[in-house]
Amino acid sequence: MRYSQPMIQPELIRNFCIIAHIDHGKSTLADRFIEKAHIIDSRKLQDQMLDTMDIERERGITIKSQAVSLRHTARDGKVYTLNLVDTPGHVDFSYEVSRAIASCEGAILVVDATQGVEAQTLSNMYMALDHNLEIIPVINKIDMPAADVEGVRRQIDKDLGLDGDTALAVSAKLGIGIDELLEAIVERVPPPSGKAEAPLQALIFDSHYDPYRGAVVHVRVVQGILRKGMRIRLMSTGAVHEVEDVGHFKISLEPCDELGPGDVGYCIAGIKSVSEVRIGDTVTSEDNPCTEPLPGFKEVKPVVFSSIYPIDSADYDELRDSLEKLVLNDASLTYEKDHSLALGFGFRCGFLGLLHLEVVQERLEREFGQSIIMTAPSVRYKLLMKDGRTVYIDNPSEYPDPARIESAEEPYIKAQVITPVDYVGNIISLCVGKRGMQQSFIHLDEKRVELIFEMPLAEVLFDFYDKLKSTSRGYASFDYDLIGYRPTDLVKLDFLINGDPVDALSMLVFRQNAYERARTVCERLQRNIPRQQFKVAIQGAIGGQIIARETVNPVRKDVLAKCYGGDITRKRKLLEKQKEGKKKLKMIGNVELGQEVFLSVLKAGEEEDR
Repeated sequence: MRYSQPMIQPELIRNFCIIAHIDHGKSTLADRFIEKAHIIDSRKLQDQMLDTMDIERERGITIKSQAVSLRHTARDGKVYTLNLVDTPGHVDFSYEVSRAIASCEGAILVVDATQGVEAQTLSNMYMALDHNLEIIPVINKIDMPAADVEGVRRQIDKDLGLDGDTALAVSAKLGIGIDELLEAIVERVPPPSGKAEAPLQALIFDSHYDPYRGAVVHVRVVQGILRKGMRIRLMSTGAVHEVEDVGHFKISLEPCDELGPGDVGYCIAGIKSVSEVRIGDTVTSEDNPCTEPLPGFKEVKPVVFSSIYPIDSADYDELRDSLEKLVLNDASLTYEKDHSLALGFGFRCGFLGLLHLEVVQERLEREFGQSIIMTAPSVRYKLLMKDGRTVYIDNPSEYPDPARIESAEEPYIKAQVITPVDYVGNIISLCVGKRGMQQSFIHLDEKRVELIFEMPLAEVLFDFYDKLKSTSRGYASFDYDLIGYRPTDLVKLDFLINGDPVDALSMLVFRQNAYERARTVCERLQRNIPRQQFKVAIQGAIGGQIIARETVNPVRKDVLAKCYGGDITRKRKLLEKQKEGKKKLKMIGNVELGQEVFLSVLKAGEEEDR
């Protein structure tokens, strides 16, 4: 139901976000704010109120950033509107975090009292400083037996360069210190500065899909007024739409007449899908446009690629429909048609990272009931051809003739690892084994070390994160940024079953890793391919050179069972006859590869080296 209300004065608005490392308590803190503001019936309260997907609740992570408007009566008697933008914690979604930060004037930096400052705490803080945000350090989980509040204050002083004495000690779980934190937001976060009479300038920091109304755009109005009925233009695409509805986020969408300077809210304008809405884009008025867009917009490009095939080829159309619906909600997922001789028709998909890949896989299986196979993840390589062209490939099937390639380059990352001193040696060995080059080694305090490595992104895709956690017993934290392309010695590794290549198993690898990868895959295939009446050869090859081989021995019928006597020549004759039969079978027989064979190999190297 629509209501009419006066526009909120900018000096009574506070826009802030919560940033932290994974599992330091962002979502729990947001729950306490919602509880204090009484915007939802206490009977409907549940943990992780702003996490709307089952996967988010189960894993305890935030995948989609959310926003909510809270009313708070401060000690000075004034009623303030606090616009909270919850942010994802994982490195895959760092661009979403940067846009959420750009829509605020302040940030609550949450540090776990038991874990201290970790890798993403640092990277998120630097992102907030780049946008000139007022940072309020908060020490969470002070109710835990292992909490070291004073130690964390010293870390905030030394590692972050903030005033540790001003850090507020809270327990989001028990609600301790929440009132003091709300007052600190009112006092320390500056109000937005924008003029209502200026041309409309609003930042898109997120969007979601409503099956009845289309894309719901999440905006922060910087200048001007956004109201129902006006014609707006999206500056990156030039698309023009008429605004059907605007309003605030109060867990559910609450409509209002207009959004003024400093307001955070939503806009519905008949946009068909979220792929038309680009995060970081600027919304302006068609009749009175602003002169230039807000800074920081960039196209989000996938960095990890994998092919998705239905287990039953008859389900191809259903999988296509499921992907179309998923892309309506997740604009960062890209896909195109793909075909494999072994697995039939499917789709080549691009993801923001490995977590994004896992989330898409789980959503396809849970929300859409799809049974799928995913090929081993790959990165996008840059090939410089001898004819002067530059070609980008992410699919082994597109790999050109090596004789036409002048050189190859692969994406590199700058990896930041914060670890207790006890595990430094093992972690350096792990990173060097993954072709990492150490850039710096800094003692943060007597117990913790920060390591910076430059290493290929392709090496992180295969079991790096699992090995890092097992090597450090879960204490090391990891964060990375893409830093560009560097030369590599790239080869295409093919797998042959009885001399026939299986294209779905092909992969692009660094030449020195090719033998180890080929041997591992051949061993797994040998364990999972059922025995036939004839010998099955499994080979790993680079071009025409075989670099690894395993053999599946044949099942044998005991043809001598009926020979209970007589000359040895009778037995030889029967054995020779069997041998000839198996030779003939091998020439005409095909090896049927079941789904479990592909699954054993294509699970992103999960079991590798374990």
